Amino acid sequence: MSRAGGGDPHLIESFLDMMSAERGASINTIAAYRRDLLDFHAFLLRRSKDAKRAARDDVRQYLGGLSASGIAGSSQARRLSALRQFFGFLYSEGMRSDDPTVAVEAPKRGRVLPKTLSRQDMDLLSKAACKMDGDNGARLTCILELLYGSGLRVSELAALPLHAVRGREGVLLVKGKGGKERLVPLSPPARQAISDYLLTRDAFLPKGERRHHAERFLFPSRSAECHLTRRRLHQMLKSLALTAGLDPEKLSPHVLRHAFATHLVEGGADLRSVQAMLGHADIATTQIYTHVASDRLTATVNAAHPLAKRKTTS
Repeated sequence: MSRAGGGDPHLIESFLDMMSAERGASINTIAAYRRDLLDFHAFLLRRSKDAKRAARDDVRQYLGGLSASGIAGSSQARRLSALRQFFGFLYSEGMRSDDPTVAVEAPKRGRVLPKTLSRQDMDLLSKAACKMDGDNGARLTCILELLYGSGLRVSELAALPLHAVRGREGVLLVKGKGGKERLVPLSPPARQAISDYLLTRDAFLPKGERRHHAERFLFPSRSAECHLTRRRLHQMLKSLALTAGLDPEKLSPHVLRHAFATHLVEGGADLRSVQAMLGHADIATTQIYTHVASDRLTATVNAAHPLAKRKTTS
């Protein structure tokens, strides 16, 4: 018997409730599914249809429209994945007798290499952060060392609890996607940055009732969440890039995570170790960094090796 009634928005919310309650989908995943499914709902409305009457051709036409609009193959594949799960839900709940996404081929994904930074860029950022005076300088240096030195996701860093760094010798306890915990080794500079920041951390604790809630976070703040927000972290890094003389568009928390992994692979680290430190469920996700390292080495050879510069003569 169906758990949902009403139009497509009601069906979508019922599906999202299931994803949250039964499959433990994160807030960000739920938000992405909602955007994708509502976009498909708007497409169906223009064709005077709804989810219960959508056909396989509707799904194909929708994906074709995304491709014609220049949307990346990876984004198209993500939307198809959302549709498959949604229609699978409708089928299992008896609201459809079939699944229109069956036999619909996923869009081809081009190999998009993640943006990263050179070691020289990282040196400039580190020096710029160290030159900053006072509490803000200590905090920013600590943030930089944890993002680049430990490869944390921005969501992991923002909500990192204080106990993750206290009482642990040289390692960081991180709770990643799906609530999975992992231990990430801390470099000596990262350990020193944490120690220096902890001496000034109280300066960032909010006053009043929020203080009690903020005390449990490594990076407390006056925000509604009582810790640094992802948006604020992005802003801080953009400002640091300007100070370091770098293009602020090149820098984000995720770019630092990519730089962490890329430089490890370039230095000879094995993929399984990098996978464990990044918290990737599938090593195929980690393998992209072998391509990044390979492409960077090829570019270096082409730019610097005398044979690469030799002009061919006919």
